[in-house]
Parts: sequence; structure tokens; C-alpha cells
Amino acid sequence: MPDKKLSVGLVQQANTGDRDQNLATSAATARKCKAEGAELIVFQELHAGLYFCQTEDTEVFDQAETIPGPSTDFFAALARELDCVLVLSLFEQRAPGLCHNTAVVLERDGSIAGKYRKMHIPDDPAYYEKFYFTPGDLGFEPIQTSVGKLGVLVCWDQWYPEAARLMALSGAELLIYPTAIGYETTDDPAEQARQRDAWVISQRAHAVANGLPVVSVNRTGFEPDPSGATNGIQFWGSSFVVGPQGEFLYQAPQNEAAHTVVTIDRQRTADVRRIWPFFRDRRIDAYGGLTKRYID
Repeated sequence: MPDKKLSVGLVQQANTGDRDQNLATSAATARKCKAEGAELIVFQELHAGLYFCQTEDTEVFDQAETIPGPSTDFFAALARELDCVLVLSLFEQRAPGLCHNTAVVLERDGSIAGKYRKMHIPDDPAYYEKFYFTPGDLGFEPIQTSVGKLGVLVCWDQWYPEAARLMALSGAELLIYPTAIGYETTDDPAEQARQRDAWVISQRAHAVANGLPVVSVNRTGFEPDPSGATNGIQFWGSSFVVGPQGEFLYQAPQNEAAHTVVTIDRQRTADVRRIWPFFRDRRIDAYGGLTKRYID
């Protein structure tokens, strides 16, 4: 039975087009997290390279990799070195022409504890993910590890309360969101603030509604649009951890690389659910409409 206290490391980094450099940065920062007591370390979405979904380019499919493959081999060695559970994110090639945006959880011994394929795939200007990623088919299943049962979701999933709820109903002890989100730089400051605030509020709401801690790890830095169609994305960082009442335990800066180790007390999940028994009071007999696209 894992300890009620869990020390979680967050790695928020700015990426370049140099894969080796990005991996080296991730590993070096993970080592800092371990030195500060981390038992679980979470990386941001697609942390091996630039966020390539700003354009639709068939040559980018050359970056996709198998599981097991280069990234899982690299981070498996790191997991063994650090004796830590790692949550990584990669561009999975399942078969030629069939790819996923996949989070992989590695055990302390480097073995693959499980994976999650991103279920909700956006298709917006500068976020053309549907061109690259097939929607996930593994469902919303928490991954059992030596540090607990992890409800791993990815980026766009964080806007959907159904995803968080299903992870919680399946016994997740915390929700984890590797993320790549930011501003289109021509948006005015007020619109930028609204977007970032909505992102934070939505995930804090998942914590409250499910009585669970939430760990969200976002990338930072500016990445230009190779096509020139937009002015690129300024990723807004702001990685954070909240407790089961949505209370902030940590929030990273917006515009710089950062790391931290946050201790989560999972006993608070039980304590909060006793005073706010939302699961008890759910009207599961009346929610059939949720399976419809729209109720006319």
C-alpha cells in the first residue's frame, strides 16, 4: 500500500528543435527533482521536440516512434537511475499512418506500467492535431504504479469534465495532465488572460468535483509557426498542483523553465469526500443524456 504522502516533481521546459538537447534538459531537471525528494516525476506534452502541430506536414510523421522505442528506452534508464516513477509524453507510431498522442508511465525499474492515448483531439489554427493523431482507444483507465493509481490524461482532455470523472470513478488517486498550450501572440492581453484563467479554472474544477489532487505540467517558451500563417505560440507555462478542494499547492511562472517538488497528502481525498460527498449524491439514474451529442 503506497504511503499517503506523495512527492511529485514537475518539469516545465522550453523546447528546441534539437531532440538530444531536449532529452538532456528533461533528464537533468528530473535529477534535480529527485535530489529534492521526488518519487513521481511528470513531464509536459510532447517534450522531446517542438510542438509540430502548428502546421500540417507529412514529413513530421518521421518523428513518430514505437512503444517500446527510443523515448521509452531513454527514460526507462532514467527511471532506474532515479528510482522514480516517470510520466512521459510522445508521438506514438502504432502502425504506418496510424499514430497517437500518448502518455507512457514508467515504473521505478524502467518497465512500462501503462499508457494512455489522448482521447480528445483538437483541430484549431496552430493546433492541427487531428492531422497527426488518431483519437485514443484505451478509454479512461488509471494506471497502477508503486506510488499509487494515476489518472493520466493529456492536454485537450483537460477541458472535459467527463474524462476527469471517469478516471475518478475508476479509482484514480490523482489526475495528471501533460500539456502544451499557449497564446496566439496577436491576441490582446485581456483575451490572453481570459484563456489562461479558463485553463486553470477548468482543472481546479475537476479537482473540486472529484475530490482529487490535480497535477498539470505545461511547456513554456515561444515557438514560431514554420508556415508563417500565424505569429506562433507563446506557451504560457503556469504548471500547477492543486489539492482536492482546488487549493493551490504550487504554480510555476509563465515565461521561464521551472521545476519543483510538491508533496501531496492523499488522505485529504478521503477527508474532503466525507464533507463534500458528491459521489454519494450523483443522480446516475438521470444522466443518460450525457451520451448524446446534443439534446434537441
